[in-house]
Amino acid sequence: MDDILQRYRQSIDNIDAALVFMLAERFKITQAVGEHKAKNALPPADPGREVAQVSRLRQLAEDAQLDPDFTEKFLRFIIDEVIRHHERLRDA
Repeated sequence: MDDILQRYRQSIDNIDAALVFMLAERFKITQAVGEHKAKNALPPADPGREVAQVSRLRQLAEDAQLDPDFTEKFLRFIIDEVIRHHERLRDA
């Protein structure tokens, strides 16, 4: 393998690791949010916040020259997973 490709791949590996740790941290926080919601009889989902977050992150994606549709799909996947966790906490 040539050195340039190896350096690119190492950078990608580093970024992937950072993404995993960032997602883990995000889910720790959303777990705490879910526990708070369950204890206080709050709904697992907040559609208004979701709309605002999607809009905000689509704009950030555009600013970063990243496809906003991809960003929204990625965010939707995360939001749906968080809501699923919150529903489990509520039903426990």
